[in-house]
Amino acid sequence: MSKIGRRKIIIPEGVSLENINGIIKARGSKGELSIQIPPNIEVKISPNSAQVIRKKDDKQTKSLHGLTNRLIENMIIGVSEGFQKKLDFKGVGFKAEVSGNKLVLNVGFSHPVEIIAPEGIEIKVEKNIITVSGIDKQKVGQVAANIRAVKPVEPYKGKGIKYIDEIPRRKPGKAAKAIVGSV
Repeated sequence: MSKIGRRKIIIPEGVSLENINGIIKARGSKGELSIQIPPNIEVKISPNSAQVIRKKDDKQTKSLHGLTNRLIENMIIGVSEGFQKKLDFKGVGFKAEVSGNKLVLNVGFSHPVEIIAPEGIEIKVEKNIITVSGIDKQKVGQVAANIRAVKPVEPYKGKGIKYIDEIPRRKPGKAAKAIVGSV
């Protein structure tokens, strides 16, 4: 049996979880999220915890058991605390600014790059740190990945956009040739 699927999901105070016709809804102080539960998975909800149970033991259901458990846990964390990803950018003349729900990046191209934040995602810029936050873990991660993909860190000078905890691979440049004295 799946180790992750077997774990009980603890429901913190201030969060409500309900099952309505195979759709699990989580409500908390930050907002509301919902997911569709696969047909061979059952979720039993008690006042302080929830348990994900599979009805069949076929390969497909086994693979969905742990996934469903983690999706529900992520919904609970999202509506109570939220998620955030931080990105760092480095480079001469690199700038980022937020106007409305748009992030405008000037990262060495001939034009500024605009990234529109989807609904439920908030982007902030402080000095050279871009913070992407929201209640949906998948959306937060996808928006952060889209921002990083605009200008990934190049290996020679380290210029570009990276996650705050990412350690980019650095390569040594060309070795300086020895200057040979003339005769």
